[in-house]
Amino acid sequence: MHPADELGERTVRKVGRRLLPFLFLLYVVAFLDRVNFGYAALDMNSALGLSAEVFGFLSGIFFIGYLLFEVPSNMILQRIGARIWISRIIISWGIVVIVTAAATDAFQLAAFRFILGVAEAGFFPGIILYITCWFRKKYLASAVALFMAALAVSNIIGAPVSTWILDNVQWFGIAGWRWLFILEGLPALVLGVVTWFWLTDRPEDATWLEPEERDWLAGTIARENEEAAGTHQDFWSVMKDRRIWHLACIYCTVVIGLYGLGFWMPQIIRSMSPSFTNFEIGLVMVIPYLVALCTMVAWGAHSDRTGERIWHAAIPPIVGGIALAGAGLVPVPLLAFVLIIVATAGIYSEFGPFWTLPAVFLAEAAAAIGIAVINSIGNLGGFIGPSMVGYLTKVTGTTDAGLVAAGACLVLCGLLTLAVRPEGRK
Repeated sequence: MHPADELGERTVRKVGRRLLPFLFLLYVVAFLDRVNFGYAALDMNSALGLSAEVFGFLSGIFFIGYLLFEVPSNMILQRIGARIWISRIIISWGIVVIVTAAATDAFQLAAFRFILGVAEAGFFPGIILYITCWFRKKYLASAVALFMAALAVSNIIGAPVSTWILDNVQWFGIAGWRWLFILEGLPALVLGVVTWFWLTDRPEDATWLEPEERDWLAGTIARENEEAAGTHQDFWSVMKDRRIWHLACIYCTVVIGLYGLGFWMPQIIRSMSPSFTNFEIGLVMVIPYLVALCTMVAWGAHSDRTGERIWHAAIPPIVGGIALAGAGLVPVPLLAFVLIIVATAGIYSEFGPFWTLPAVFLAEAAAAIGIAVINSIGNLGGFIGPSMVGYLTKVTGTTDAGLVAAGACLVLCGLLTLAVRPEGRK
């Protein structure tokens, strides 16, 4: 191997070992603190008298706060650095999750969920931007897929842990669903402090790299930014780029499927077998997320090996959408659950290839804005998905129609992805 190639491979491995496991852990906690609301619903809805429609709204209002503060948050991160701002985000959301345990009605839950969205705004796009500052473009799909594997792992861990808390923790006469928020909010407080000491803002500041490794990585990333097709440097020029809005629409449709299924899956599984305890529901939920974990990592690695992005981002949601719609149509519970497994794998496998697309035409200066816009607009799907399933559940009496509608959105996601033309440069 040529010495320059050996230096590059060594540096990439060292950066991956240092950053990806920690970022992965942060996202596991972040996503669990976002979706544990769905597990809490197994007992919380009856305790507070929440209807299906109200629960769907409460699940989704998180994303309204997220939308309003996402872009400003990422612009602040770009100015002051990831270490300080991500630490602030993590500690803030941990406090809000813990306080949510004190809610006594739907109005208070709505307020806490909205504030949680405000507190967490900027975390995900900030981490995606941070990854693009440390990894060359040819490694991005694998790096993003490994980071976003935390989505699946948070449910693999969170489903049995959360449902076990529901069934077994009623300390001091406090209901298990309240302890769920308290106990799962505490890790964020600890990790927020650790983040301050562990993250390094930029490659040139990495004292844990050798000087030649720092120089190679900083120079390589700088050259790739210069070669990016876009010339955007400010908020309004990014906002006027139709490609940004195209990617935002794609992300919105996949997020409708992600949260339309995710928040409701505990109750969907309960409807398939009413005899299940909360903990048994949690164990069953591990299966689709375990399959999704394996497929999304393998699919992201395959995208990097081939260098192909569009088809790798389009095929999974099309397959997943067909499966999810099928799950709402078939009368056999076991077959419906198998289709839910396929749908979950399809949703999660889309993420790695998709998040390489903004870097194709956005240099780093614009990526802070572009990624935040795509994520914030796209995450409107987090409001639409649960609310849509909740409304259709109220109207029809089952979640079947909601699954079909969410599946249709996933198919649309795949079709919109096939229309992307990243090579078209201004």
